[in-house]
Amino acid sequence: MPVLGPEHDLAHPVEGDAAWSESYYFNCYDPDVDCGFYTRVGLRPNEGTIDVGLALWVPGGELARLGHRREQHEMIDRRLEVGPVTYELVEPMTRWRLTCDGDARRHGHVAMDVTFDALMPAIGGDGQRNQAADSSSAATRLSVGKGHLEQAGRWSGWIEIDGNRVELGDKAMGNRDKSWGPRRWGGPTMWRWFSINVDAATHFGGIVIGTEGGDLHRGWVWKDGAHESIAEWRVTSELDDDGVTHRKTLVTAVDKAGREHDLVADVIRVEPGTAGIAPSTTIVNEGLALWTYEGRTGTGISEYLHQLDANARPVVPIA
Repeated sequence: MPVLGPEHDLAHPVEGDAAWSESYYFNCYDPDVDCGFYTRVGLRPNEGTIDVGLALWVPGGELARLGHRREQHEMIDRRLEVGPVTYELVEPMTRWRLTCDGDARRHGHVAMDVTFDALMPAIGGDGQRNQAADSSSAATRLSVGKGHLEQAGRWSGWIEIDGNRVELGDKAMGNRDKSWGPRRWGGPTMWRWFSINVDAATHFGGIVIGTEGGDLHRGWVWKDGAHESIAEWRVTSELDDDGVTHRKTLVTAVDKAGREHDLVADVIRVEPGTAGIAPSTTIVNEGLALWTYEGRTGTGISEYLHQLDANARPVVPIA
């Protein structure tokens, strides 16, 4: 996976697919204050909408959520304002500012003013056709986007929930990603997506996506000031009694230089977990995790998407 230039932080040309989307995602967690968030803005010009979702990890274990959708037919990129949430591009591939001032379900007023500063270049694919050489790649391009980038960074600023403000400290890190192209949540048969920040100099990101054409492995490792692509994610899981919600993820990430990286995620919160299990639905379990690698423990995400059958069981068994 190559390093992408700053032009990919701006809007891409819109294509004709009705599900064409340009989406932005950020996550953040500071273990010292047990607070952070994950958020996504999706711009769908062919449908004429832009929507945002923001979920804040409340200190102590709860989740505060808010969202908004409005009409938007033209592409925008430097300032994405959707209801109470604003994403502001300060410097492409270097700095973003996110602010919020609104009311969350069950948690009253929430506000934040946080800044993402990149710790590494943006890694990904620009969506050119020569990158879709096999059937699994082609199937993925039709459901989760043609182009994609990921980048790790450090967060600064503050988050306020129900009048309680926390300041983010030195351990507040997270990843961001951006995707452009068709986006259909029901397309993949499953996925396992990882966002891993071991320390300020060591980061992993990537995904295993299940398609009708086979499993697609994509990802990267940033270590010792350089990156390498991931060739394979070997994943096993430990589950809750519901048989769907993951509580531990054991990963061997094999990079294209042949090195094996052993990582363990102890999942400390999952959303929606058991509450999201229902027959014949798609569930995306966002797992906030403590990731251990080479004797060091950092933070990040272990996210599982499942297609559930008529008995509310995963169509693809969980390894």
